Amino acid sequence: MPQGKPSYVPDDGLTTRQRRNRPLLIVHTGTGKGKSTAAFGLATRGWAQGWDIGVFQFVKSAKWRIGEEKALRVLGNTSEGGKVTWNKMGEGWSWIQRPGTEQDHAADAAEGWNQIKRDLTAETYRLYVLDEFTYPMKWGWVDADDVVETLRNRPGNQHVIITGRDADQRLLDAADLVTDMTKVKHPMDAGQKGQRGIEW
Repeated sequence: MPQGKPSYVPDDGLTTRQRRNRPLLIVHTGTGKGKSTAAFGLATRGWAQGWDIGVFQFVKSAKWRIGEEKALRVLGNTSEGGKVTWNKMGEGWSWIQRPGTEQDHAADAAEGWNQIKRDLTAETYRLYVLDEFTYPMKWGWVDADDVVETLRNRPGNQHVIITGRDADQRLLDAADLVTDMTKVKHPMDAGQKGQRGIEW
């Protein structure tokens, strides 16, 4: 894309401005590190444009405090950009299984998705980050067909970013932008655990 010009212009009847400003469905998937980090970077960019941001964290434990949450909450409480709301969907599930049954986690995920659907209908946010949302779809806690249909038919100009490994093919097909984070090398390969400021 030299000089920011697309290599292909569809014959869709839209003006350049209409096509440029249409809402996007973005998916960050793959086995590499950086999917959530990239999504939170986009959230920061949207906040700077004055957009209200809704973050919905699905899989990481509700007790886990990550750096991006602190930063975005602080930014959201200033008068410089948009508002930021951070939602943790129940206790969640991390790489270490948390207490509770699978049914509890499934119910939390389903209610989280229902809340997102309500917010999309109300056009509550301009940008949604559905962090680790590929997993509830993969595990059958949230119906992928419902997700795709809801996101395709969302009203207004609401951008949605979904992160997580193993994204459903139906989601990838519906997305406007898909990035597959591929791991080439990681400190964990050499026995190093995650560290403050890098992983959280």
